[in-house]
Amino acid sequence: MIVENKPGAGATLGADLVAKSRADGHTLLVGAVHHTIAGAVYKKLPYDLQKDFAPLTTIALVPNVLVVSAASPAKTVAELAVLAKTAKPELSYGSNGNGTAQHLIGTQFENMIGANLLHIPYKGSGPLTTDLLGGQVTMGFDTITPVLQHIKAGKLRALAVTTGKRSSALPDVPTLAEAGLAGFDLGTWFGVLAPAATPKDVQAKLAGEMVKIIRSPEFKKRMDEIGAEPIGNTPDQMARQIRDDSEKYARLVKQAHVVIE
Repeated sequence: MIVENKPGAGATLGADLVAKSRADGHTLLVGAVHHTIAGAVYKKLPYDLQKDFAPLTTIALVPNVLVVSAASPAKTVAELAVLAKTAKPELSYGSNGNGTAQHLIGTQFENMIGANLLHIPYKGSGPLTTDLLGGQVTMGFDTITPVLQHIKAGKLRALAVTTGKRSSALPDVPTLAEAGLAGFDLGTWFGVLAPAATPKDVQAKLAGEMVKIIRSPEFKKRMDEIGAEPIGNTPDQMARQIRDDSEKYARLVKQAHVVIE
């Protein structure tokens, strides 16, 4: 396999490349939840995620985690909420950019705690994590993977995970729902899609072989190490996931008034 990284425009450049590729099963998109957000935040996209792609399988779910610096006085979500309502100037949260899952998780969080937060978009997890460690930004909602080592080292404090159930990588950390924000369930998934015109038998072959790998003990071990939960669902289940997330994030985008030209 050849991995071709195609960053830019919220990962939509890579998606557009695959959408227009030869539909023979040799060019695939490793997509993620942010592709379900793009249709709502960008005024115009050169492709339609639900029409131009055939979902194959979801690889894994990676919970996002609410973290603060170890020096923060907030030891719980409730304490952080109180600080957020009284702090002058307002507390800040970082994300991997405008219109990303982290951004929208942050807007949902501030709506549910009833406080205004300052959103600071970064160009990726690296610089965001650096500023979290240094205390330049109050909190972040990144996926577990880039911050797990710092949590284990005691340099960042995990207050809650954003998904509906706890993470196996941080079993002692509550969910936001358990911490008092009932119904909060947002996370980051990664999966594989093919151009929509890819022959059905090729789609079935690819999906079947991928699921075998995803459900293998070796793959699960690797996912456990980075705080991810292997999924390996069916194409129909992934398609339903994409539809549901597209609707959910469209509502959050509208509430937050996020638009990218």
